[in-house]
Amino acid sequence: MLTLATLVDESAILKKRLNIKINDNLFEQIAQGNMDALETLYSSTERALYAYLLSLTRDHNLAVDLLQETYIKVMGAAHLYQPQGKPMAWIFSIAKNLFLDELRKRSREVVVGETEVFDKINLSYEMHPENRLVLEAALSELSETERSIILLFSVSGMKHREIAGLLNLNLSTVLSKYHRGLKKLRTFLEEGGKTYEQ
Repeated sequence: MLTLATLVDESAILKKRLNIKINDNLFEQIAQGNMDALETLYSSTERALYAYLLSLTRDHNLAVDLLQETYIKVMGAAHLYQPQGKPMAWIFSIAKNLFLDELRKRSREVVVGETEVFDKINLSYEMHPENRLVLEAALSELSETERSIILLFSVSGMKHREIAGLLNLNLSTVLSKYHRGLKKLRTFLEEGGKTYEQ
């Protein structure tokens, strides 16, 4: 059975603090077709971007697709980047816009009476079916912002201050939502899958 302790243990293994520092000159080099610059950007940002996209989509395959589309878009729009000291926020906004475009596209494809597009979470690693169901149900208890904060912290290892900057939130809001999200997960798991009550 998946417990909060299991989640914490697994996230501790993944939790290597990323110190994402992006040189603004990379975008200029990418705009000029320098593939080494794109590779440098990719290697330093893909883990955080994947965690962010997974928090939005709750679908591994869609998150990977949007990840690739984001870097293609960054490649095409690098000449438009204006150095403001927040390159990850710029990349995240591109990713979120691609996600919203995908939602709009899928909403036009949904037939009346069909269930929601994003009912399931497809995780990239093997997991016992029972544990997977518990994890899917637990993550569905979180708001989009709580899910983003927890996954960015746990999967990509970003610091709360970095997450606040990327999501354009106050640090106190990020900390509050992080702890509230953990409390929801803990309550859900301890009560055997019952919905969190305030």
